[in-house]
Amino acid sequence: MPINLQMPALSPTMEEGTLAKWLVKEGDEVASGDLLAEIETDKATMEFEAVDEGTIAKIVVAEGTDNVKVGEVIAIIAEDGEDAGEAYSADAAPAPTPAPAKEGRRQVDEGANALGEDNRKAEPAPEPAPAPAPAAKAPQSSSNRVKASPLARRLAEQKGVDLSAITGTGPNGRIIKADIDAAEGGTAPVKTAAPAATAAPAPAPAPAGEFDIPHSDEKLSGMRKTIARRLSQSMQEAPHIYLTVDCQLDALLDLRKQLNESLEARGVKLSVNDMLIKALAIALEQVPDCNVSFLGDTMRRYTRQDISVAVSIPGGLITPVITDATNKPLSKIATEMKDLAARAQEGKLQMHEYQGGTASISNMGMMGIKQFTAVINPPQSMILAVGAGEKRPHVVDGALTTATMMTVTGSFDHRAIDGADGAKLLAAFKTLVEKPMGMLA
Repeated sequence: MPINLQMPALSPTMEEGTLAKWLVKEGDEVASGDLLAEIETDKATMEFEAVDEGTIAKIVVAEGTDNVKVGEVIAIIAEDGEDAGEAYSADAAPAPTPAPAKEGRRQVDEGANALGEDNRKAEPAPEPAPAPAPAAKAPQSSSNRVKASPLARRLAEQKGVDLSAITGTGPNGRIIKADIDAAEGGTAPVKTAAPAATAAPAPAPAPAGEFDIPHSDEKLSGMRKTIARRLSQSMQEAPHIYLTVDCQLDALLDLRKQLNESLEARGVKLSVNDMLIKALAIALEQVPDCNVSFLGDTMRRYTRQDISVAVSIPGGLITPVITDATNKPLSKIATEMKDLAARAQEGKLQMHEYQGGTASISNMGMMGIKQFTAVINPPQSMILAVGAGEKRPHVVDGALTTATMMTVTGSFDHRAIDGADGAKLLAAFKTLVEKPMGMLA
C-alpha cells in the first residue's frame, strides 16, 4: 500500500513551511532515519528524516515551494515489493478538492489548497461530449504489461474484466478503479476536456517615478516573516521599559584569562558572553520577580533559569537556549554554546534547543556597538542588551583612572516587571560582573 509522506510540523507554531530542498529523487530507496528534505519553518531550516522504508515513487511538491501546509502530501513512498511506477496512481494520490467559483477575478492567497491548484475564476463547464468512439486498447509498457493500479488489477480479476479492452483514465492512461466499475456496468469511461486556463492578469504598472531607483525585490523567507510578526507584536502589546547600567569588566577579564589557562588542556575556551550568560542566570535566581511571563490574567513564575542567546544566522536570527544555566559550570556553558551556535549557522538545531527560555541576552559588543536596546522575545518578559567593553575614564575611590567598561541595557515588559525589580536585577548582574568569583561559588 503506498505511503503518503506529509509535510511535518517541526515546531509548535508551524502551520506551513517552505520545501527548500529535496535530498532524494524519484526512484531512490529510503530507510528509517534517512534524510529526505530540508524544510524552512517559521524558526529555521531543518532536515526532515524518513520514518518508513520504501522507494520514492513520486515527488508531489517541488523543492522551493512556499506555503506548504502542515499535513499536505509532499511525496509518495512505495513499500517493499510494490512497483514504484504504479504506486503513484489516482488511488494512491489524494484528489484535489476543487475550490468553489466566485464572482470576478480571484487572487491566490496564502491559504491556497494543498496541491497548489489555480485559484482563478472557473470557466463554464463544457457541453456534454458526443458518444465515444469504440474504446482503444489500454496502453502497454515495453514488456507488454497493461498499465493499471494494483486495486484495479484486483477488481478486474475478481469481476473477470479484460484489462486489455479498457481505456484507462488515470495518470498517463493508467487503468483505475473507476474504469473497472464502468466496464462492468457496460459504460465506457468518458474523458472530458479540461477547462481552458484563464490567462493571468498582467500586473498593474507602477506609478510613474515610484521605482526609478535601481533596486531588486527579494521574497521574504518564513523566518524573516516570523521575526517581523513576533517582534511587531511584542512592541505593540508589551509596554517596554529600558534600564541601563555600566559595568567594570577588568576583574571578569582577569578571571576569564586564568580559567582559560586551566581549561586549555581540556580544549575549552570561555568567552566573555559565556560568563555573562551565567551572570544573568544567577541574577534571575536572586531576583525571581524578573524570571516571569505575562499571560493575560496569569503571571507565570519560572523556578529554573533558561537563557535564550541571540545568534545571527544567514537570513535571520535564532535564540538557542542554555537550560538551567544557574547550575551549570562555566565550562559546560561554553561547550554547549559553541555547539549550539555552530549548528544554528548550519540550520541543524532541534526544536527543543531553541524553544522556550525564560529570559534572553543579546550581545553586540563583538560588533563594536557601544549601547543599544533590544526587543523582548515573547512570551518572555525581559532581554539584556550587551554593548562592547572599552577603555573609559572611570572614578575609583575618588580618583580618576581608566577602566574597561561595558554598557548593559535591560528591556522589561512593564506589565510583568516593575521598574524597581528591573533595577534590582541589573544591580545583581553588575555585582556578579564586577566580582565574578561569585559565579564560581
